[in-house]
Amino acid sequence: MPVKKILKEHETSMKKCVEYLHNEFKGVRTGRASTGLVDNIKVEYYGSMTPINQMANVNAPDATNIMIKPFDPSSLKNIEKAIKASDVGLNPMAENGAIRISVPPLSQERREKIAEQVKQMGEAQKIAVRNVRRDANKKLDDDEKNKVISEDDRDHAKKEVDQMTKKYTEEIEENTKAKIEEVMTV
Repeated sequence: MPVKKILKEHETSMKKCVEYLHNEFKGVRTGRASTGLVDNIKVEYYGSMTPINQMANVNAPDATNIMIKPFDPSSLKNIEKAIKASDVGLNPMAENGAIRISVPPLSQERREKIAEQVKQMGEAQKIAVRNVRRDANKKLDDDEKNKVISEDDRDHAKKEVDQMTKKYTEEIEENTKAKIEEVMTV
């Protein structure tokens, strides 16, 4: 049974690579207002770094604005400061106990740069998936060498690892293409 355990363990790692990429894509600007743009921003709140979405209601009432209404009104200035200090390139404005962020449309040049960043994010996760494959194959080789599994089991498991790698690499490519298309659409 060690083969199934190895396969399951490494498939979980490959899934995590895809999930990580999906979460990274949430923070990529597409020219439309999205709460994902500020979800990963952390704010100093009573001595600890807290994600904005855990200390405020965040919504996008329309395609060009993001509204942030803190649960604790005293944290308004800290949230505003954290957004300005982040690398999302947005300008928050505090008004009536909430923060409004106007999301301007992207220029074609900026869209191309963002699309290139998205491509690099996807490539990094494909490399991570291939590294998981390498680790799985090494573990299978070690187990075969130590007589824990047979040579046939190892070869069969390596084929399954390659199929998993292909599956998750293709999923990453599809997600990357979809995000690039979303970024490039005006």
